[in-house]
Order: sequence, then C-alpha cells, then structure tokens
Amino acid sequence: MAEVTPTPDAKDVAENKVFAILAYFGILFLIPLFAAKESPFARFHTNQGLNLFLTQIAVWIIVLILSLISSILGMIGSILYLGMFILFILGVINAAKGEMKELPLIGKFRLIK
Repeated sequence: MAEVTPTPDAKDVAENKVFAILAYFGILFLIPLFAAKESPFARFHTNQGLNLFLTQIAVWIIVLILSLISSILGMIGSILYLGMFILFILGVINAAKGEMKELPLIGKFRLIK
C-alpha cells in the first residue's frame, strides 16, 4: 500500500494543483521544480514525477535491449510500458485529488528534498 504523507494546507494544494499534475508529464517535471519550489505539495509531486520519468527512461532502455535480442522478448517487455502508464494515471489522480500518496514501487525514493 502506498504511504500517504500528511497533506499540506488547503491553500497550498489549491494554488499548486496544476503544477503537481504537470510533474507527471515527462520532462515537464522541471516546471514545478522551478516555478513552485516553495510548495511542499508541488515538491512532493515533482519528486514523484521525477521518479516516474527516470523509471520510464530505464524501461525504454530495457525494452530496446529486449527487442534487439528477440522480437518476442521485446513484445513481452512492452508490457512494462503499460505499468508506466498506470503509474502516470495514479500520480495525476493523486495530484488532482489534492493527495500526497507515493507511487507504488518507485515512490519511496527521495530525489528532490
């Protein structure tokens, strides 16, 4: 079960919800990283978005290598893309609801403090 961090005040959530959602759209995690750096809510989701972005790059490399070895392994490896999409959806939903839930498997890592 994903750990839930206490939600910051409602004003922080209301003012930075868009930045928190943007954090999950790949390289766009850089926008809240610089534009909402004082918001605990936006920083939490920026960290989650960075974790997702780095994991997506790793999955892309793994699927590329598996595809070079065998097209069947590449197709099986592509299932990992589905997992990345599910994590993306979970992150966006959590941000939109004003919650600070860690993403399963990758959310516990703190790259942005």
